[in-house]
Amino acid sequence: MTVHSLNQLLLFSALVLLIAVAAVRLSSRSGLPSLLVYLGIGIAIGQDGIGFAFSDAALTQVLGYAALVVILAEGGLSTKWRDIRPAVPAAAVLSTFGVAISVTVTALAAHYLIGLDWQASLLMGAVVSSTDAAAVFSVLRRVPLPKRLTGVLEAESGFNDAPVVLLVVTFASLGTEHHTWYFLLGQIIVELAIGLLVGLVVGKLGELGMRHVALPASGLYPIAVMALCFLAYAGGAMAHGSGFLAVYVAALILGNGKLPHRPAVRSFADGVAWMAQIGLFVLLGLLVTPHDLWKDFWPAVLIGLALTLVARPLSVFLCLERFRLPWQDKVLLSWAGLRGAVPIVLATIPMVADVEGSRRIFNIVFVLVVVFTVLQGPTLPWLARKLRLNERDEAADLDIESAPLERLRGHLLSVAIPSTSRMHGVEITELRLPAGAAVTLVVRDGASFVPLPSTVLQHGDELLVVTTDQVRDAAERRLLSVSRGGKLAGWLSSGGSTAIRR
Repeated sequence: MTVHSLNQLLLFSALVLLIAVAAVRLSSRSGLPSLLVYLGIGIAIGQDGIGFAFSDAALTQVLGYAALVVILAEGGLSTKWRDIRPAVPAAAVLSTFGVAISVTVTALAAHYLIGLDWQASLLMGAVVSSTDAAAVFSVLRRVPLPKRLTGVLEAESGFNDAPVVLLVVTFASLGTEHHTWYFLLGQIIVELAIGLLVGLVVGKLGELGMRHVALPASGLYPIAVMALCFLAYAGGAMAHGSGFLAVYVAALILGNGKLPHRPAVRSFADGVAWMAQIGLFVLLGLLVTPHDLWKDFWPAVLIGLALTLVARPLSVFLCLERFRLPWQDKVLLSWAGLRGAVPIVLATIPMVADVEGSRRIFNIVFVLVVVFTVLQGPTLPWLARKLRLNERDEAADLDIESAPLERLRGHLLSVAIPSTSRMHGVEITELRLPAGAAVTLVVRDGASFVPLPSTVLQHGDELLVVTTDQVRDAAERRLLSVSRGGKLAGWLSSGGSTAIRR
């Protein structure tokens, strides 16, 4: 590559990124996930559009894996453990037994409805059985669902990539490797266990190191956290485990740890994840040949109907029966099984493995994702309203950012009071911060002032709280407690003990 070609590449990439960023606003207004716009950009650039020919499935698979690692890392970093902890058992069942049910039902539909052979049918069932983390996270940001449901959806989308990838790789090698089903099941269990272990180790050690090593610049913290996430993926994969499970678990631990500059870390990860999504969807749009899609349109619709109306509801209702969720929750979970980039990336695996009919599988999966994203994405908020599942009455958590003061052996907490916080109307002295912590500055309506003990806090205020190392955690717990339970949090059982636990 010459400097001239580099200049052309940077110019082209910058234009694509600017168009993609502008398209986010368009997609948010229409209710359509932005992935459709990005796919459209890729198709417009491709051979049926501007004429840029691209057909390297192996490169797409490699770059797709890299993008999925970033997307899963951002999902783990932005997911609150206290929200998904009650939902982890249900999400784990959906990510294993639920995936098995979806694969079976979808494979039967692919074989008997459109005539695929059994290997291609099993591949089809496995490829489309994973809910997409990027699609789920983007929809949940604009649909106010109860936490019990968002927890299940977030945890499921983070967990189910790992077993599905293993199934797709296994089915793609059925013609070259001969193993019993018991061996394959044991292999999947071992790889998931290794991935879980690697994620736990990297996450815990990374959190410990980040909290006790003060870096010279705040911009280094996001880089270090993302590097730890990549380390978890690579370590899990090199240990013959599930790298996808490892990176999600490590990111979940890091995102919920008391890291310095935590909001900045999440903002950085969010920006990198947007870059990964844009690049991935544009690349997938380039790989597809639009004029070849029409002949597979109706087969894709049939498979999508079987997946959306039979396989997904059956897996949800059967797997969640023992959890005694209301039927409204199960209906919404059935409809919220969104597909996105993950199935399309996984559809490149049989193409790289030269499985017979793999190009048709890719085309069917591409059409299925586009058609049912258009159908499910915009209708999910409407369904939530009809089922009366779109209201949240709990107070929003404070946005607390911590900056270490190494030489002073303390921390500076930046606290933003959201509009639903019960800290509104509370006096500084009523915060009852532990000894060693004090509110030193309040920023209100663009003006800053040093507060008195009698200063009354308001919605929209930003506080600077200085704490010593010893009471930093206790001060943060107290601020969160008052934000959720009001000035009497900790004294009344209704707002105290439950508000203080994290």
